[in-house]
Amino acid sequence: MKTLAFYLPQFHTIPENDEWWGAGFTEWVNVRRATPQFDGHDHPRVAQALGEYDLTDPSVGTRQSELARANGVNAFCMYFYWFDGQRLLEKPIDSWRERTDLLPYCLSWANESWTRRWDGKDSEVLAPQNYRPGFARGLFTDLLPHFQAPHYLRHQGAPVLVIHRSDLIPDPGSFAKEMRAMASEAGLGGLYLVASETKHGLSSEDFGFDAVAEFPPVGSNTLGSAQLAPVPGLAKDFRGRLLSYDKLAKVYENRKPAAFVRHRGVMPGWDNTARRGPKATIYVGSSPRRYAEWLQRARQAEERDRGADGLVFINAWNEWAEGAYLEPDSTHGNAYLTATRPGAEVTGAPATLRRGRPGLPHARSLVLVGATTVLKYVRGVAFALRRARRTRRGTV
Repeated sequence: MKTLAFYLPQFHTIPENDEWWGAGFTEWVNVRRATPQFDGHDHPRVAQALGEYDLTDPSVGTRQSELARANGVNAFCMYFYWFDGQRLLEKPIDSWRERTDLLPYCLSWANESWTRRWDGKDSEVLAPQNYRPGFARGLFTDLLPHFQAPHYLRHQGAPVLVIHRSDLIPDPGSFAKEMRAMASEAGLGGLYLVASETKHGLSSEDFGFDAVAEFPPVGSNTLGSAQLAPVPGLAKDFRGRLLSYDKLAKVYENRKPAAFVRHRGVMPGWDNTARRGPKATIYVGSSPRRYAEWLQRARQAEERDRGADGLVFINAWNEWAEGAYLEPDSTHGNAYLTATRPGAEVTGAPATLRRGRPGLPHARSLVLVGATTVLKYVRGVAFALRRARRTRRGTV
């Protein structure tokens, strides 16, 4: 069984980000400017050991690989940004391909359009994803050199390719067949296609894929995970969502088995204050101890169901601006890395949070979480209806 961690290649400058966000922009800019939204809220996060690295520095990949190997991470799942032939943030990934001494890796096609979502301007598209005719062949051509790399991750002999938003592909079943056919033509021994569960309840059978990978907390920011008790000192202008890490972990730990292959997924934390400010989604109560418990149970369940073929996905290795990272910081040091080791002794105190007073900001959070819950239900019904129509037509 293998443990994979999603990996963000955003930590270096590119001309496009300079134009869109300002000269010298990297993810560290967001991380540095984050401010606490309540008493005890851990911001700004400060990188330790690796520091505020630049991914174009070869020594960074070496050190990341060493830390991952020493702490039970078998491979990185790196986001591959490809927009109708235009690639972004490609330098670290292409460099990783050339260095077989680094940790094994696979790719996740981040197939959403880029918008100014970070500052609330969803309608302003920066890099559109249009799925023009022939897009699958163009995508495969750019992926092929990675699939052929000696240290590219394989599952039962086939390269692993994760699709971040399989539901956005116009005809995912035909896409899957075409990608597999091209993989066979290239002598790759097939292709193991995995859909990230970026909508709760996705089935691999809906898209003709081989598997789904859980992707917490996406799709789970609902009343079942709501932080019901007020937090102390919540900012008056807070308009985001407060949720409970422990409740979310229990939701995933207690999921019923799927009728298809659904690989387990966990997260060390989630807090996108660095990107969203007072509109952030924040999971309170995360700790290395609770994360270790969740990860251990995920590994046990995955090994029980799939043995050596099991895959567990961690969201993420280095999503610093979303509070989802294993890399050392000034608050926890190496604790999250240590907690990732297989069989690691679960130590340390559970997270504690003083109870605050009820107020308008907390009430707004509950209303927003409630609205998200309703929206999830409506989308689920709409998705079920589309699935039924495809089934009647005899298509995937």
